[in-house]
Amino acid sequence: MNTARTIARVLLVMVALVCGLATALPAAVATPDSANLDDTTSRKLDELLALRATQPLASKGDLITSLSSRFLGTPYGANMLIGSASQPEQLVIDFRAVDCFTYLDYVEALTRSTDRNQFVANLIQTRYTGGQVDFTKRKHFFTDWAQTDRVAATDITASLTPATVTVGKQLNVKPDGSRYLPGIPVVDRAITYIPSGSVDQNVINQLRPGDYIGAYTDVAGLDVSHVGIFVNTASGPAFRNASSLAANNQVVDSSFSDYVQSVPGIVVLRAQ
Repeated sequence: MNTARTIARVLLVMVALVCGLATALPAAVATPDSANLDDTTSRKLDELLALRATQPLASKGDLITSLSSRFLGTPYGANMLIGSASQPEQLVIDFRAVDCFTYLDYVEALTRSTDRNQFVANLIQTRYTGGQVDFTKRKHFFTDWAQTDRVAATDITASLTPATVTVGKQLNVKPDGSRYLPGIPVVDRAITYIPSGSVDQNVINQLRPGDYIGAYTDVAGLDVSHVGIFVNTASGPAFRNASSLAANNQVVDSSFSDYVQSVPGIVVLRAQ
């Protein structure tokens, strides 16, 4: 979800801005040493790791495309993570439902993993700065993936077209000056995006399958309002995402061009 990741149940406004509203399933929780997985998640994790093992020489983009496809049809769920300024953070691994950001977390971690222990370790590194399972270390904003350790992707937005726009933002500060996420510091960050009207065929031709796409938002305090993955399909370029729209409410492939025209612009991160 998004700059800010959908999180504590009390942050309904944040959820609406990031990935939309939906009813969350009870979360399956894991620890770094012993993942306590529900049966559905356990089986699917083994299937995905087996799939990953069949592609030892695949490019990063191909791995993201292949692994992310196995989540198509997975129900959308809001508030999938557990933790806040007043509630201890828990490491959640739950494939029964995903929000837009946990979906990317799982896919990214899977591309780096050959067994369960590696997956848990890589999920921690993907989701948390410095690999510390702590609410204050969670990568709440999409651009954190390119800005904080362990860096998961490179922000290539500015390289795709001279039509980019850069905006200075104070992430986590609402328009009224309060914070979206109590307990999380304000982050001063320059956000570069491509306005939707400038996402032409030349830009699309430079995108690679597996690129992570953020829907830029002009709302104060947020970098993006939603995230997904650029993929090529038989129907053309698509935006693969955990959609909270009532017509979807699951992981779907949406027309990339149509989706881009529905948002102010895009931020593009290329996985490392």
